[in-house]
Amino acid sequence: MTLEPAVTSLDGAEARRLEEIARRVRVEVVRAVHRARGGHLGGSLSEAELLTALFFRVMAVRPDEPDWRDRDRFVLSKGHASIGLYATMALRGYFPVEELGTFDALDSRLQGHPDMTRLPMLDMSSGSLGMGISAGVGMALGARLTGRTCRTFVLLGDGECQEGEVWEAAFVAARYGLERLIAIVDHNKLQQYGWPGDQPDRRLPPEWPGELAARWSAFGWRVLETDGHAMAQVVAALDAATRGEGRPTVVIAHTVKGRGVSFMEGRYAWHTRAPTPQEYAAAMAELGEPVAAEAEVAR
Repeated sequence: MTLEPAVTSLDGAEARRLEEIARRVRVEVVRAVHRARGGHLGGSLSEAELLTALFFRVMAVRPDEPDWRDRDRFVLSKGHASIGLYATMALRGYFPVEELGTFDALDSRLQGHPDMTRLPMLDMSSGSLGMGISAGVGMALGARLTGRTCRTFVLLGDGECQEGEVWEAAFVAARYGLERLIAIVDHNKLQQYGWPGDQPDRRLPPEWPGELAARWSAFGWRVLETDGHAMAQVVAALDAATRGEGRPTVVIAHTVKGRGVSFMEGRYAWHTRAPTPQEYAAAMAELGEPVAAEAEVAR
């Protein structure tokens, strides 16, 4: 059964604050990928509101105490979208925003996929698609067995939900009644290597409309759906997801790949590529951070 989340108590000022943070996340994502000349833009841009709501509103975390024992746990199962997570963490105060300039460098803590041995608060080195939800099940079970009330959040991609391991973990989580486990699916409906469409530059969505909700529900999960770019709705869905009801909850967030940059939106080619100097200038202008294209060309 698919449920509509209740209206949140999020007031206008708080919604605007979170929306501004999500905009800044996108700015830092585009800037870092441009500097690194590589990275995953599309899925990092589509997850901006989800990560902002989690780290700045929903999750119990302490950036100045990243190893706090009772903090909520988070796994970015779609680990290729790491720069979105790094940008959010930097803005939240886990490390200086300037460090984002080292993204994907050999000696950087900010690798192309999250590395839990390098960066505080990371609960899993992720990127092998399908594995994050299994780790989340283990974390939720561990918290229960040790009497802690922390919650575990796992962010997956919709293409990732084609992995069999996702459904093995989903089955086990429901059988154990892990009500403090919340999965979030960034349902942007595009994957890099997906089903071919009617033209070479088009792809069919990873799942048909309604398929994800039906599948998670069939595996015993409580299902919520939301507009993944409407901040008030995202917060309402995540607030509702944390209320448990004796079983795990999944939030299916309907998003747009490349959100925030018009020429990237809905185009699978922007799953992974770096913008040219001209594209970078155009993207930053759309995001409200104009740069001089000529200066970028000269770099």
